[in-house]
Amino acid sequence: MNVKSVGNYRLNLDFDDYKLLPLLFGQHDCNLARIEQKLHVSLACFGSIIEVSGNQVDTEKAKVILETLYQKLESSKNDQMLETSIVDAAIKWVEKTANKPSDIKLADFNDSSSILTTWKRKVAPRSPNQHYYIKSLMQTELAVGVGPAGTGKTYLAVAVAVAMLKNRQVERLILSRPAVEAGEHLGFLPGDLKDKVDPYLRPLYDALHDMMPGDQVERLIENGEIEIAPLAFMRGRTLANSYVILDEAQNTTPAQMKMFLTRMGENSHVCITGDLSQIDLPIGAKSGLNDALEILRTIPDVSITEFFSSDVVRHPMVTKIVNAYDQRDGKQFYKVPAQ
Repeated sequence: MNVKSVGNYRLNLDFDDYKLLPLLFGQHDCNLARIEQKLHVSLACFGSIIEVSGNQVDTEKAKVILETLYQKLESSKNDQMLETSIVDAAIKWVEKTANKPSDIKLADFNDSSSILTTWKRKVAPRSPNQHYYIKSLMQTELAVGVGPAGTGKTYLAVAVAVAMLKNRQVERLILSRPAVEAGEHLGFLPGDLKDKVDPYLRPLYDALHDMMPGDQVERLIENGEIEIAPLAFMRGRTLANSYVILDEAQNTTPAQMKMFLTRMGENSHVCITGDLSQIDLPIGAKSGLNDALEILRTIPDVSITEFFSSDVVRHPMVTKIVNAYDQRDGKQFYKVPAQ
């Protein structure tokens, strides 16, 4: 790496196991270049030593990130290079915590208890909010995730549900969302029931197929261990021994939301996800999610995680798009709270 003049604060990091450094650096030092680019620091390598230079806050951030990623490699049992996405997650994580050197921390980044093991992959949090969200999904009976697209609300909820099904902590997965685009009047659409509702439930299928082999998904659907259905099909049921996820909850009415919340049975976990900036209900209609949040905030045992535009883990352009729409519309649904 080339040393650039970016500040007069310097420090050296000496790593014990030089064999891990190529895995830390990435192919053609791409991970180091990523840290340089994002944090405006300069990194220079001399054997097992990395010299970091820049302003004090950014240099300390880079130090914490490099040490934490190195620890992650030390505890890992494989010899694979760190993916750029993990480096980006560490950068995002530390930037949400620090405005001065004493604030910089990555305490929970390598917390293995929030890493989910599904049939196809391991799923790890990519931000502090995702870490706390996963914890709440596993530990509380009713968890709510609210925030903009791309923050992992639905994906992580499905991952927790799949992991708990794999570990036989629940007997069934029930995934639902309101088919609001069709007004939940599906009789006018061609095909049988599955043909009618599948287009509205496709994002849930996509998340499942990302974590389970396709033939296994179909088999578990056939034997009833996984059920994917429109919200209207929840009426009159008691959902026991299940992990139940209601996605796109901003498009429920207050009556539908109350109906859903009262379906919870013994040994069940319920997760509600939604984005209050994407309500598709008729103008003037109150969102059931908004209504429920007012009530659920008064109940101590309910966990509510609020995501912000800074939590977006898709392409960085998504964060800019979310902020641009909010700015144009004069709304601040997911403005980052003051530190």
